[in-house]
Amino acid sequence: MPKLTVYFGKWNPVTGGSGRQPAKLAGLNQNHCRTVMPDALAPRLKYGVIAPATNTIVQPEFDAMRPRGVTNQMARVVIPDSPVGTESEFVAMMGQVRSNIEAALDAVMACSPSAVVCGMNAETFWEGVMDANAVQAHLEARAGVKVILGVQACLAAIQRYGGIRRISVITPYMPSGDAQVRRLFTDSGFEVVNLLGLKSNSPLLMAHEAPERLRRAVREVDDSSVELILQVGTNLAFASIAAEAERWLGKPVLAVNTCTYWHALRSTGIEDKIEGFGSLLTEH
Repeated sequence: MPKLTVYFGKWNPVTGGSGRQPAKLAGLNQNHCRTVMPDALAPRLKYGVIAPATNTIVQPEFDAMRPRGVTNQMARVVIPDSPVGTESEFVAMMGQVRSNIEAALDAVMACSPSAVVCGMNAETFWEGVMDANAVQAHLEARAGVKVILGVQACLAAIQRYGGIRRISVITPYMPSGDAQVRRLFTDSGFEVVNLLGLKSNSPLLMAHEAPERLRRAVREVDDSSVELILQVGTNLAFASIAAEAERWLGKPVLAVNTCTYWHALRSTGIEDKIEGFGSLLTEH
């Protein structure tokens, strides 16, 4: 199979680029190769993005972070907006997400993206680091391109700050989901000082958590021993809150959607600095 390349060149005000200079995609190998087809509005790179049908935050946040000459092409994982007020309902919702991921992946591959970004979290946290790696390998084998998962993105982002060991975490989940998140980061070598689960009542209602509630959550999980605060759960509108909180606290505050899109950009050779989403996208 031929080597995977994308093309970019001089900027123009409509597409953000033109010409056909090849750019190497970082982190890909011959096992993740298929034909890449830049188009008129994506002369640099075209991402496929998959997110639950109930998620109304990933698409606008990713699009706000998008550099010129890059586009995000969405496909939805079909799940009902089932209540998740109990542990059993939360587990059932996870099963519905998992069962429909492959159909969404197949749909988004029809537009020939250079990589696929998974705008979902809970199912990849569910069984820890090895399970997330296995999910990634399975999806990459099916898609034939690199697949970006939020778990690995969060870990990669934390590592960029150097020497971080004590973290606090904010989630929208029920206690069973929170336990899996805590275990993942503990198994990855971090001390989870504080973890706050907001217990959102359904997948759709995660997006309805008010900005002031999210600001209050940051204050609740912070203390002088915490080196970094991380939010997980892609349907919380936290990207701009994280950037704002960094200014009050003087420490890294990371949103999962920012981590995921940053990791997608850097893993595919795009080094643009994006303002408005905190230190990760402007400094790393």
